[in-house]
Amino acid sequence: MTPSASTANSPESGDGWFALDAAASAPVPLYDVAAIRRIENAAYTQLPGFTLMSRAGAAAARWLACHAPSGPLLFLAGPGNNGGDALVAATLLHSAGRAVQLWLAADPQRLPADAETAWQQAHAAGVPISVVAGTDTSHDADWPAGTAAIVDGLLGIGLNRPADGTMAWWIGQLNRSALPVFALDIPSGLFADTGAGAPAVRARRTLTFIAAKLGLLTLDGRDCAGEVDIAPIGLDYPPDETPHCLANGPALFSAALPRRRHASNKGTHGSLAVIGGNLGMTGAPLLGARAAQFLGAGKVHIGFLAQPAPLLDPLHPELMLHAVDALALASMSALVIGPGMGTDAGAHKQFARLLQAAPLPLVLDADALNLLAADPALAGALAASGAACVMTPHPLEAARLMGVPVAEVQRNRPAAAAALAAQWQAVVVLKGSGTVIAAPDGSPCALNPTGNAALASAGTGDVLAGMLGALLAQGMAPLAAAQAAVWIHGRAADVLVAQGTGPAGVTASELYAPARTVFNQLLAGARA
Repeated sequence: MTPSASTANSPESGDGWFALDAAASAPVPLYDVAAIRRIENAAYTQLPGFTLMSRAGAAAARWLACHAPSGPLLFLAGPGNNGGDALVAATLLHSAGRAVQLWLAADPQRLPADAETAWQQAHAAGVPISVVAGTDTSHDADWPAGTAAIVDGLLGIGLNRPADGTMAWWIGQLNRSALPVFALDIPSGLFADTGAGAPAVRARRTLTFIAAKLGLLTLDGRDCAGEVDIAPIGLDYPPDETPHCLANGPALFSAALPRRRHASNKGTHGSLAVIGGNLGMTGAPLLGARAAQFLGAGKVHIGFLAQPAPLLDPLHPELMLHAVDALALASMSALVIGPGMGTDAGAHKQFARLLQAAPLPLVLDADALNLLAADPALAGALAASGAACVMTPHPLEAARLMGVPVAEVQRNRPAAAAALAAQWQAVVVLKGSGTVIAAPDGSPCALNPTGNAALASAGTGDVLAGMLGALLAQGMAPLAAAQAAVWIHGRAADVLVAQGTGPAGVTASELYAPARTVFNQLLAGARA
């Protein structure tokens, strides 16, 4: 059983851990490298030398005994303190009778002080050690026969450039080994601040020390880290540092959810219009509108740009379908603009008209974002409207809005989302693996831990926009609505995959029913 948080937080033991829980009852803070270094340096002034490494290694040994498959373990240790953590863990497991081997991919004469102490202890304990710093990289590694799993202790959070040379070779070897890999602190090669990992180890599970790093949850982080556990190693948790980001979850938005009274009616829960659906793209607003119904909007309308507009949704006749000019905007509680809208002159004209209407809460998605990026006059109209706004760009749309290459957005997703939020004075949902939710006030971004590759399917973004619009129509503030919609959307995909549907072949409309279930569990105060 995973130790409780109280055990993990005990300064006396320092060897407990707990899971990074997507549904945690308290916000999960995420820190950048600079903050972790400040925490470490403060601890070094208070504790005897080698204490933190000793605690990290002890936590890793217990964690491996719990999670690694039975059988011999191979520890791969690098030249820094991450390698020292691996040395300590290997020594403790060897002393407890576990079959281990340790390969040191470094010069043992050049280890930092604490790692050198761990090296000496491993030798004294009789741990089977091989120095592999000079390994011939012209052929694949010859892993020891019978190895059950590999422990990655090559590189830690101090990485400041992509792994190359021999380290990149070792990362490639680990990824091709077909053996489960368990990473210490962070998968080797993954940037702790950004989640960039090319190359980086792809681990089954990661034990991160002191606190979680934001790079574990975005860009390549989810693929590389696997399941994430946190070992505070006897220090205060959460640390006494302002987090760089937070893990998105019910702790951030649950209190703002639109809970229902018995004495309510359809008007109580808002009216939403989803506007888009140009020629050949009428399915996009249908997907969003149907999703909005499943997330509780009282009345849902669609305003189609395509003419003649469809008269009926035969699957969901509850929806009210109109030509966009026929929408009674004054009766709406919120608008979703953009799904399937197109960027032609007609779309531009309608978007400009909508921005001049009453300042309703807005979700701007898809082509609405492309139109904004292409026309400063529309951007000015949005600013002048004073409407509360949530923008939901994918990386290419974000790049257009910022006027930078896509690579610049992906290089640091939290920074890009925060910059967009400040630029447009809107809540920004930067979609992708580890979706980032940023507010214009500069508060810490939220990184979303739910969702999976099932969402890599046409129309899932339209579904998210509809869900978000439904929550705005029911009175949620933009930031809380964005956090809730993103989390529920991802959780719905997780539910489908857990039930054996996907990740391959999931269609956007399959998200509706599990999203409704998750939403109602949250409304009831249950764990979703």
